[in-house]
Amino acid sequence: MTKERLYLYDTTLRDGAQTTGVDFSLSDKRRIMRVLDDMGLDYIEGGYPGANSTDSELFSTKPELKSARFTAFGMTKRAGRSVSNDPGLQALLQSQADSICLVAKSWDYHVRVALGITNEENLESVGQSVRAILETQREALVDCEHFFDGYKGNRDYALSVAKTAYDAGARWVVLCDTNGGTLPHEVADIVADVARHVPGANLGIHTHNDTENAVANTLMAVRAGCRQIQGTLNGLGERCGNANMTSIIPTLLLKSEFANHFSTSVTPERLQKLTHASRVLDEILNEAPDRHAPYVGESAFATKAGIHASALLKEPETYEHVRPESVGNERRILVSKQGGRSSMMAALDRLQLGAGKDAAKVQALLDEVKLREDGGYAYEAAEASFELLARRMLDDVPRYFAVDSFRVIVERPADGQGRGATQSQAVVSVSIAGEEPLVSVGEGNGPVNALDTALRRDLGRYQKHIENVELVDYKVRILTQTGTSGTEAVTRVLVESHDTETGARWTTVGVSPNIIDASFEALLDSINYKLLKDGAQV
Repeated sequence: MTKERLYLYDTTLRDGAQTTGVDFSLSDKRRIMRVLDDMGLDYIEGGYPGANSTDSELFSTKPELKSARFTAFGMTKRAGRSVSNDPGLQALLQSQADSICLVAKSWDYHVRVALGITNEENLESVGQSVRAILETQREALVDCEHFFDGYKGNRDYALSVAKTAYDAGARWVVLCDTNGGTLPHEVADIVADVARHVPGANLGIHTHNDTENAVANTLMAVRAGCRQIQGTLNGLGERCGNANMTSIIPTLLLKSEFANHFSTSVTPERLQKLTHASRVLDEILNEAPDRHAPYVGESAFATKAGIHASALLKEPETYEHVRPESVGNERRILVSKQGGRSSMMAALDRLQLGAGKDAAKVQALLDEVKLREDGGYAYEAAEASFELLARRMLDDVPRYFAVDSFRVIVERPADGQGRGATQSQAVVSVSIAGEEPLVSVGEGNGPVNALDTALRRDLGRYQKHIENVELVDYKVRILTQTGTSGTEAVTRVLVESHDTETGARWTTVGVSPNIIDASFEALLDSINYKLLKDGAQV
């Protein structure tokens, strides 16, 4: 049976750039384009030439893409102006884009209120703009903005905008759920109706996630006839985001409902780059990856329940809907007091610890983990600390250095009004075999920051291993025990560290009645873990 082709259109660099707090540089855009091109997407929308200097420079040269069409975004010409006298449209026509996507109003309410023109003038602008693109021998796309709301308000006019674009020669007429409020059953019904007027082979879908239905709406649109899919990596986008390509692409390839009937430009081999692509974007945005993201999240294929772990190790299909390797992810059997011997053995196998075959040692480690978790530790969230613990009990971890002492001072100098800025300073004394004790002083915007700065300021022969390490997340939880007050309770601290050179991230844990002591334990584990992973010599 011949499969129908679906075309994947990524708008991370334009619509995704409208996410609050996101601001891509020129180099960011070029790097993300390479990642998307390696994935095999059909279209990469680079931005809006003429709208800002970054996008104008991006479109001044044609990038070297393997297969994706370099696409520019902009508006149809303004009513009352000729094509040659419209600066916005001219910026598009003069760009180095392979394809040009125009946004057009398809809701008569917006035509009247936002544009202040007649419905007929709007249709004329759409037709003339599409024909102007075709005269440059390039492909034209039209995003019908607010299409679903427009269809509900005035079906005939919304359809006339779509049909005008198609009749003028647009390769793709894209139906946009701009406000993100349309539900899956509505999308299915409306797309099916539109497909009676514009061929499905020329219809695209562009959804937003304001009701948490962007992916579902996209899949329903495909079932109803759309053959181009627009979305963003990791679901970036204004408000609640766009349809998440990171979820859509593997669903199309790995779920029989779609895989048996459709093909895409993403091969099974390229799909294995999906998790990497997601993490690269997070790295560029300096954000921690969403652990619970479908398919690509760190916890997407993780379990800590003992009975689940045992079944997973025997038959992965019992608790996994797809193979983690198919999307470049990995299975994680978490170690916790809720797990059992199967979970522990899986964790040790992953660490390639030969001593894991020793039943007595494995049981001792399992007992130790349960004892520690009863005392407040949480190794499911701090796998780096678990690895250090396991290697210390079953194998060996070099003693790279010893902390002789540390001291933290928090001071708020008086300013006469009692509002002086708080200052934190830490002093750490470290001994390294064969070397004089090292005493380092660090200042920070808090005691933990000051400790981190002091500890990493001078670690002698090991300094080169930690130069690119930074603390990126710090979580504190007070574990109140029976019979104690909040100020007497045990404190658990989780520290997430990041190697800015390799992109690696790891989490460590510390527990103590004293928050500073717990923090320092987690910081020490973080540095020891980095030295261990680097194979630092004692």
